[in-house]
Amino acid sequence: QVQLVESGGGLVQPGGSLRLSCAASGSSIRPYFMGWFRQAPGKERELVAGILSGGSTNYADSVKGRFTCSRDDAKNTVYLQMNSLKPEDTAVYYCKVTYARIYWGKGMLVTVSS
Repeated sequence: QVQLVESGGGLVQPGGSLRLSCAASGSSIRPYFMGWFRQAPGKERELVAGILSGGSTNYADSVKGRFTCSRDDAKNTVYLQMNSLKPEDTAVYYCKVTYARIYWGKGMLVTVSS
């Protein structure tokens, strides 16, 4: 009965910021992985940022220094703080959480445009 609830997507101007949230419910164990993927039109889905159960993080080269992935264990929620957004960041962003199985959020559209 694991469910992922995503929030925070929308329209933002270049140079602006957004924070995405993904709350996982329905499991009593800590997830092995919580993070974010994105898919732009005509492109493959790619890892943006993620955090492992031990706290280590990983980022795509294209977002290093601009995005920060963090986790709130008490709320079982993962966040993606996105700063200095660029038009090329426009994509559908998906939350991914790994327990024994992999769970995907339904996705949120982030549009960076003037």
